[in-house]
Amino acid sequence: MTQSTVDPTFYRSPAEAAAAPPEELAYVVAFDRAAQKHDAMTVVDVNPASGSYGQVVGWTDVPGVGHELHHFGWNACSSALRHEGHGGELARRYLLVPGLRSSDIHVLDTQPDPRSPRLVRTISGKELSDKAGYSRPHTMHCGPDGVFLTCIGGPEGNDDGPGGIALLDHTTFDVLRAWETDRGPQHFAYDAWWHLNQNTLISSEWGSPSMIEDGVVPELLLGGKYGHALHFWDLADGRHVQSVDLGAQHQMVLEVRPSHDPDATWGFVGVVISTEDLSGSIWRWFRDGDEWKVEKVISVPAEPADPDRLPPALKPFGAVPPLITDIDLSVDDRFLYVSCWGTGEMKQFDVTDPAHPRQTGSVRLGGIVDRAAHPARPDLPLAGGPQMVEVSRDGSRVYFTNSLYGAWDDQFYPDGVGAWMAKLDVDPAGGLAVDERFFPHGDDFRGLRPHQIRLQGGDASSDSYCYR
Repeated sequence: MTQSTVDPTFYRSPAEAAAAPPEELAYVVAFDRAAQKHDAMTVVDVNPASGSYGQVVGWTDVPGVGHELHHFGWNACSSALRHEGHGGELARRYLLVPGLRSSDIHVLDTQPDPRSPRLVRTISGKELSDKAGYSRPHTMHCGPDGVFLTCIGGPEGNDDGPGGIALLDHTTFDVLRAWETDRGPQHFAYDAWWHLNQNTLISSEWGSPSMIEDGVVPELLLGGKYGHALHFWDLADGRHVQSVDLGAQHQMVLEVRPSHDPDATWGFVGVVISTEDLSGSIWRWFRDGDEWKVEKVISVPAEPADPDRLPPALKPFGAVPPLITDIDLSVDDRFLYVSCWGTGEMKQFDVTDPAHPRQTGSVRLGGIVDRAAHPARPDLPLAGGPQMVEVSRDGSRVYFTNSLYGAWDDQFYPDGVGAWMAKLDVDPAGGLAVDERFFPHGDDFRGLRPHQIRLQGGDASSDSYCYR
């Protein structure tokens, strides 16, 4: 691409991304657990100088019901600066929004009015299955060769996998093929991201659709049957290179967050729960010579609780597990944010030394037992907890929503999970404060549950950078 055709939101380096103008809008998917209303893409005003700050200012329904819109992403981002063979003016313009239950993928155009995304195409689950051999699309990243779409199901109708990565075209959105050429022992899928300059993709494991769609299955959990490994791949060839098993007690290895430094060879992955003590954990991967290694660097303990205040699934244990369901690494690789959805805590760790994280901040909202209120509504106990977390490019703002996955919401918050979104302000030296002006909740989301957030112009979990 020549300089004249480069989207100004394609940033050469992490520092350039951090110095770019701040986001003014956040795109937030929301779904109807009852599958009676349309799921939607909502648009939230995040400009503090705006008269509608903290309000839902845009709304786009998607056709049909029961999709459970979940994770979504851009058609293109900063990694485009290393792409070969893309003609025309590739731009961060379209949001590709999969339904985790329907397998349909909705393409939304954020132009000409970013507050009114327009549905321009729907890619059917059948097309995904026929062309790539996958279903139940979960996570996507714009990257080399196209859009990488991680799916947890096998061909349509096969809810036991194997899951893997489908490759979509950046501009036509056509499903091209399965990305893998040799999957080795990999069977479960969840997230995938990469070290672009190291030609390495890292993927993680949750479980097949039959294991997750009706909630956590205690027998599978206690039997160590959910995913507990991390996989390393040749990014250019789609070839499996190495697996690292974290141990069967470390159940559900979810979000992968590589360093944003394109020359780095380390990153973090979150583990939901240990069957030994109900703790959650964060693990660091790093390259040691020709081998990839993984080590636990953070453990978050469960908190004792009165069984009478616990949902049925947790009563026998008399404790609330943190349930680490999302993590995010700031663009400058300084702070790691850890969502503890069970206890209702958002933790901040200084990871300047990634081998030795140091906690520097914590905020509590919601939680299975605490139901901690937002300072804007101290009279309103909150269900759910910090879940999908997104960090602004400059690292000053942290946004999160409270819904995990419909069936799991119902299992851990059986009296209702509600709907809310919060924003934290970050102290540059470390520390977090809740923004009292920002609290879209309840009827603002029209009875839907909000999930993943994408920030206008990119964010900490959307872009990978090609240059230092």
